[in-house]
Amino acid sequence: MIFAAGASEQLPALCRELNLSHLLLVTDPGLSATGIVDSIGKLLERAGVSVSRYSDVQADPPEDVVLAAADYARQQNVDGVIGLGGGSSMDVAKLIAVLARSRQSLSDMYGIGNVKGGRLPLIQIPTTAGTGSEVTPIAIVTTGETTKMGVVSPQLLPDIALLDPSLTTGLPAAVTAATGIDAMVHAIEAYTSKLKKNPYSDMLARQALTLMAANLQIAIEHGGNLEARSNMLLGACLAGQAFANAPVAAVHALAYPLGGHYHIPHGLSNSLVLPSVLEFNASEAAALYAELLPCIRPGAHAPSPTAGCDQFIAAMRELVAMAPLPQTLKDAGVPEADLPMLAADAMLQQRLLVNNPRSVNETQALQIYRAAY
Repeated sequence: MIFAAGASEQLPALCRELNLSHLLLVTDPGLSATGIVDSIGKLLERAGVSVSRYSDVQADPPEDVVLAAADYARQQNVDGVIGLGGGSSMDVAKLIAVLARSRQSLSDMYGIGNVKGGRLPLIQIPTTAGTGSEVTPIAIVTTGETTKMGVVSPQLLPDIALLDPSLTTGLPAAVTAATGIDAMVHAIEAYTSKLKKNPYSDMLARQALTLMAANLQIAIEHGGNLEARSNMLLGACLAGQAFANAPVAAVHALAYPLGGHYHIPHGLSNSLVLPSVLEFNASEAAALYAELLPCIRPGAHAPSPTAGCDQFIAAMRELVAMAPLPQTLKDAGVPEADLPMLAADAMLQQRLLVNNPRSVNETQALQIYRAAY
């Protein structure tokens, strides 16, 4: 991990360390339009590294995009991969690095620990402070029309995670808000994860939440503030490490169908259901939410875990309300008649739901969606 403003200037030297001569730069059309991709490409080419580009990554990347990108990598005969962008670009880069030198099908990789063999060298460079994908062994793919599947394997961890906050200063306010709340959800769900919660993930989650709660509003309102951007990027990375060790739960499980059916960005999907899931979980997670209260409101004290939990949920509601984002499922254009269908789809995410501090059945999922509507 390399974290510093201007750290992207170290790319040529890092490529030499990995003996890379022909890289595939994986990104999306939106980032390509900003000039960042051109700058990175020219930096590498001036240092004698050949660069091929795959710039067609979509949000919530579908299988055909992943497979097309892997085919392109094989055709170009690249010897390394750089993921440059948000979580979708970095997830696709992970899968390209594996698929480009493997005969294993993507469909056989879904699930936990199913990737066989090695991969191409991989460098990840996040340009949003959200997913933490640069430090997680997880890639999410949209399968079929509306469903998502995860590939979870140590092979997806990169050789180098390069965090350069100067690459994030141009993020629009709404994207800053959505990705920032996404990262805060990672920290909260890791801290309350039912099966794998541990002291290491707890430490990472608390520090991540502290950094992001103190800097999110500044980053939204003053996008060029490099200190705030640095704290958000580091916080998102720590949150990524936290949930890589203690997996996320019901917020993500209920957010995935929103992205699958309506292409609502992942961070916004999380933001829309977060307050309602917190309320639902309070009966089982009150003490843990109370422990997180000082991360959101430094110096806050509560007379009991229940009171601390209430204050924490209120603080998170306030934070979400201040974000320049749709506040309800109705505001986001979700038809009320679709809520039962969303609840049924959420039940497909048992990989995530087993981690939730309170069990969630389909009826309860529908109640959560109604509360978020």
